[in-house]
Amino acid sequence: MVFSSHIFLFYFLPLMLALYYAWPNPRYRLGLLAVASYCFYAWSNPPWALIMFASTIIDYFCGLGLIRMSGLKKEADGRWPVISTATPRTRGMLTIVILSISANMALLAFFKYYNFTEENLNRVAEALGGRDWLPILNVVLPVGVSFYTFKSMSYCIDVYRGEAPPMSNFIDFNAFEAMFPDLVAGPIIRYGAIAAQMRNRTLSAEKFARGAAFFACGMAKKILIANPMGHLADTAFAAHGLHTFDAWVGVVGYAFQIYFDFSGYSDMAIGLGLMLGFLFINNFDAPYRAASITEFWRRWHISLSTWLRDYLYISLGGNRLGEVRTYLNLMVVMLLGGLWHGASWNFVIWGGIQGVMLAFERWQGKESIYRRLPHALRVAITFGIVCIAWVFFRATTLPAAGRYVNALFGGGDGGIASDLLRGSLYTPYHLLVLAIAAALVWGAPQTWQFTRHLTWPRAAFCFGLLLASVTVMWTQTSNPFLYFQF
Repeated sequence: MVFSSHIFLFYFLPLMLALYYAWPNPRYRLGLLAVASYCFYAWSNPPWALIMFASTIIDYFCGLGLIRMSGLKKEADGRWPVISTATPRTRGMLTIVILSISANMALLAFFKYYNFTEENLNRVAEALGGRDWLPILNVVLPVGVSFYTFKSMSYCIDVYRGEAPPMSNFIDFNAFEAMFPDLVAGPIIRYGAIAAQMRNRTLSAEKFARGAAFFACGMAKKILIANPMGHLADTAFAAHGLHTFDAWVGVVGYAFQIYFDFSGYSDMAIGLGLMLGFLFINNFDAPYRAASITEFWRRWHISLSTWLRDYLYISLGGNRLGEVRTYLNLMVVMLLGGLWHGASWNFVIWGGIQGVMLAFERWQGKESIYRRLPHALRVAITFGIVCIAWVFFRATTLPAAGRYVNALFGGGDGGIASDLLRGSLYTPYHLLVLAIAAALVWGAPQTWQFTRHLTWPRAAFCFGLLLASVTVMWTQTSNPFLYFQF
């Protein structure tokens, strides 16, 4: 089930909200949320819900193991306390955290990377004249597994670090793990950031209205902007001959598609969270206005970049072990970040480009020649680098990515195929949406700021966006979110 579908909009969401607000005992709303979330996730493939449930069981009992090894007792209200920094962390507690991380990583590794590993190892075996080293299983990737495994890992890590108390109720923990707004495509909600809200949160008309406005803006981003931009990207990346200008139009179209698609989903998730009384992290902050790759990663997919920073980069030593080690840590984090997005050498190269640029910018320092350039020029250069990296993210194969990059720099064969391509690329409708997308990217306020003070004119504007989005949604044959496949 996806947010931009009539089943979700006209059946699941109204029923869920009606029951949630009408529930006689607020204490049991989390139970309702857990049940609804599992129904949401199991809609397309019920076995996927069993996989997530198994992960949930492991992490819940790992959390209980941590609190019991700490020797702390339940509070008067029956809840577990936070493990304070004064409490010594034993080897057994560390073992439990490693068990939680290992279980989640094993789950992610099997479903996401088995096919990739099997293909590459068996190619090596074939080159050496031997038999296949791994059996061909054709493992199907469960939707959202990249998101909920990271979310689940944050639970035991945050409990171990003393940043949040463990949950005393298994049903409530299921509500955290399976919460449908952020389940399949983020943002990655870390347990420490939401633990207090799991215990106490408020429902109000102001929250609901802001949530509805958030949802409407996200829906408009997806239906009215991302999907038409997807036509530009699909047309260009499927072409066999491209002139340089056409190639740049195609990759800029993809840059806009993935931004409006993913930020649109995040807006919808944040909006749904507000309707349920939760405040999630802001996941995007005008990333294409960044003047460096370092700044770009402070603005793009913020929940992932901060997760990698706090749980991986700092754990590797961060910038505390000298310059060379800092550059190495940046490379490792971004290479793993690339692999997190997908099991493909394209994603490894994409992550490598990000890591090299982060290390290079850090090596330059704050007084570099680049930093003396006009801000607008630095934004343009950064956007150009991001677009070149997006080629590897979007292309289906490594050779296809190489051909596309070649076309970006004048090496495409063009010809008749490219002339025919223009008839599909440069329609008045798609050019208009491209111009609107550019204006929104570099000139419009972000959804977080726009909805903070929701006046009646703004509310009416958001309602109009929602109405237009739903109307256009009926004319589109398919509109899955891009990050469902990661």
